[in-house]
Amino acid sequence: MLDRLQAVEDRYDRLNELLSDPEIVNDTKKLREYSKEQSDIQDTVMAYREYKVVHEQLKEAKAMQDEKLDAEMREMVKMEISELEEQSAELSERLRVSLLPKDPNDDKNVIIEIRGAAGGDEAALFAGDLYRMYARFAEMQGWKIDVIETSSAGVGGYKEIIFMLNGKGAFSKMKYENGAHRVQRVPETESGGRIHTSTATVACLPEAEEVEIEIHDKDIRTDTFASSGPGGQSVNTTMSAVRLTHIPTGVVVSCQDEKSQIKNKAKAMKVLRARVYDKFQREIQDEYDANRKSAVGTGDRSERIRTYNFPQNRVTDHRIGLTIQKLDQILQGKLDEVINALIMEDQASRMERDE
Repeated sequence: MLDRLQAVEDRYDRLNELLSDPEIVNDTKKLREYSKEQSDIQDTVMAYREYKVVHEQLKEAKAMQDEKLDAEMREMVKMEISELEEQSAELSERLRVSLLPKDPNDDKNVIIEIRGAAGGDEAALFAGDLYRMYARFAEMQGWKIDVIETSSAGVGGYKEIIFMLNGKGAFSKMKYENGAHRVQRVPETESGGRIHTSTATVACLPEAEEVEIEIHDKDIRTDTFASSGPGGQSVNTTMSAVRLTHIPTGVVVSCQDEKSQIKNKAKAMKVLRARVYDKFQREIQDEYDANRKSAVGTGDRSERIRTYNFPQNRVTDHRIGLTIQKLDQILQGKLDEVINALIMEDQASRMERDE
C-alpha cells in the first residue's frame, strides 16, 4: 500500500509542476484535465503526508522508551504512543479506502426517475413522498433541483416524476437509492384501518456528457405535441411538448414541463443521453454479474431495497439489514445515516474483494 501511496504523491508533485508550465496553462483542455486529476488525488496525498508525520513521531516516541526516564515521563511517553498508534490506524484505514477504484460517475449530477408501481393511488402518493424526501435531502446538501417531467395522479402524488440534482458528488450518494421502495401504512381512503402495502421504483442515472456518449442527430426522431399538463394559458394551444426517440436503442423521452419547446427539448436530451449511457453501462456490467451482485446499490431496479413502515415509524434497508426508528425524520430528508451506512458497507465489501 505504501508503494502505491508514494506513487500517488509523486504524481501529485508532477501535476503541480505541469500546472505551472506556461504551455499547459495556455492549453484549456490539458489544464482542465490535470486540474481535475490533481483535485481527485489531493485528499489522498494530504492524508498520506499526515500518516508519514505520525509514523515518524511514533518511531521517535518508541525510541524514547529505551532511554532512562522517570516514572512520570515514562507514563507521558506511553500515552503519546497510544494516541499516535490510534491516529496511525485511522489514517491507514482512510488511505486504504482512498486507494479503492473510484466510480468515474461519482462526481456527476444525477437524474432521478420515480414511478408509482404496485398499489394504484397509494403508490402515486408514496412516489410524491419520495420526491419530497429527496428534494429536502438535496437542499441540505446544497444541490440544485431541476424538475424535468411530471405525470401527476388525480389523488395527488405522481405516476412519474423525473428530476435532476445538480451538485458535486450527487451521484455518489444517490446511486444507492436504485430499486423498489415499499411503504406500509393505512391509506387516508381506508375506513377499516387496515395497513396497505404499496411500492414505487427509483432509478438514479449519472448525467452523461456529450464527450462520453455520442448521439447523432440522424439517430434521433423528434416529435412535438401540445402540452397536457400544468402550464397556464399555453396548455393545449402550442406544440411545446417534445418527444425524443433514440432509434438504435429504442429509448424514448418526453418533456412538457416548460412552455418553451427549445427548453423542453434541451431537458429531454439530457435524460435521453443519461438513459442511453446507462443502457450501455449496464450491458458492460452484465458481463461481470458476480461483482455486480456483491456490490451495494447496483442491483436490479425491480429488487426491493427498503421498507417504510408508518405504524412503527420504522425504515429498514434490506441490503445491509439496517433498521432505524426514525421514519418521520428520514421523510424530512435526513438520509445521511442510511446513505453513510450504505457507503461504508460498499467500501468494506470492495476492500474485502481487493485483499
